[in-house]
Amino acid sequence: MQAPSSKSNTQRPRKMAAKSPQFSQSVKLKYVKLGYQYLASHMLACSLIPIIITLSVILLQTGPEEIYQLWSSMRFTFVQTICFSFLAVYASTVFFMTRPRTVYLVDFALFKPPQSMRVSFAGFMEHARLGLFTEPKSVHFQMKILERSGLGEQTCLPPAVHYIPPCPNMALAREEAEFVIFSCVDTLFKNTGIKPKDVDFLILNCSLFSPTPSLTAMVINKYKMRSNIKSFNLSGMGCSAGLISIDLAKDLLQQYPNSNAVVISTEILTPNVYKGKERAMLLPNCLFRMGGAAILLSNRWSDRRRAKYRLSHVVRTHKGADDASYRCVSQEEDSEGNVGIMLNIELMRIAGEALKSNITTIGPLVLPASEQILFAISLIRRKLFESKLKPYIPDFKKAFEHFCIHAGGRAVIDELQKSLQLTAEQVEASRMTLHRFGNTSSSSLWYELSYIESKERMKKGDRVWQIAFGSGFKCNSAVWKCNRTIEKPATGAWADCIDKYPVHIPEVVKL
Repeated sequence: MQAPSSKSNTQRPRKMAAKSPQFSQSVKLKYVKLGYQYLASHMLACSLIPIIITLSVILLQTGPEEIYQLWSSMRFTFVQTICFSFLAVYASTVFFMTRPRTVYLVDFALFKPPQSMRVSFAGFMEHARLGLFTEPKSVHFQMKILERSGLGEQTCLPPAVHYIPPCPNMALAREEAEFVIFSCVDTLFKNTGIKPKDVDFLILNCSLFSPTPSLTAMVINKYKMRSNIKSFNLSGMGCSAGLISIDLAKDLLQQYPNSNAVVISTEILTPNVYKGKERAMLLPNCLFRMGGAAILLSNRWSDRRRAKYRLSHVVRTHKGADDASYRCVSQEEDSEGNVGIMLNIELMRIAGEALKSNITTIGPLVLPASEQILFAISLIRRKLFESKLKPYIPDFKKAFEHFCIHAGGRAVIDELQKSLQLTAEQVEASRMTLHRFGNTSSSSLWYELSYIESKERMKKGDRVWQIAFGSGFKCNSAVWKCNRTIEKPATGAWADCIDKYPVHIPEVVKL
């Protein structure tokens, strides 16, 4: 999401003054402590590794005769042997039953809109002029936003938005939901070979469209899934809801062995097009486009070889306790009763604070020891000696090979690239996704991951960092490790255009 250019519903938008705070300016110690608490929770298991290695080395250095003499010197009664065997079996059982289960990402599928739903710049502006012919300033504002948005000419909107005037009714909203969601799920089932009745958990997140019966019920009805499937419908959680769904699926798969989960992330635009004239509420009309993703997760040992990724970490940061953060993105009515999404001018500053908290927490989990030591030394020096000394900012490029930053808008990508000191290639997937598909809300991270795969850059052992923002205000991260080298997909959302990318995106596209 980009920062708005208005201060309130009634005031004229002005140039955004609030910038994302630099991560180097301040680091809250409580978030560093939180990251080390996550790390310490697995310290017992980690401490056993050097002990096992030491015993193995000693055993290998001991000859067969010495081992036999040691065994002969140990005299066990029958009862002692039985008790020892029972304890060994019991300890092994407890260990394997309580240890965290590995969560695999088997595969994912994306929605690819048809060309008939494409919205060109000229077409978008023509609709804006016809819809707001009495408000030339609002039309001009949309043109300025579109010129600097970073979007291309291939993005798509649902049929209801192509009407003049738009027709955001419930029937067309359900048609869009069925078209987007069923397309993704059909492709996922085809690519993975999983049958609908084999799905154990179904999680669907759609922030602004939450009908009754729910969207998960719609999916279950379409595919005739079994009656004891556990379904979850997440709404109102913004563009970061996709990673919230992943976190929920992870928690479920940790508790239920030999299970799988289908996660669906989308945003239905038909009922949410804004038909008023408030400029801060017109901004989402310029940025949001059709998109959706379906992901298959599993904890089954049999899926480990064919799975694309393993889930390493999910870190969620919620700033909703702060009033400004809570209100910076909200669904409201304007003075004429038109419903839309209001973006506050403080959005980029609040997003920067949430990002700082999130990456400070995730740092101890992912950064190499050298970076953590330098950061710790810097922190101690600031606390004990020089309080004005700037903290050492860890180099996250040493922790990850690939970055997927939510393609919410050009300003979001620019600020994160600057804050994390990323190269142009490391944010290429985010910029190209925004150009080709627009802001597809919670599914944008998966279009970016698919871009990296289509460019044949994903190798075995590579680490991927997904970062997303959402209303509330939230910043969520997920870390994946590539399970196998991934070949260029023959089909998919990028198949017909990947060879044309990357493209040059000018700062301003004159319309």
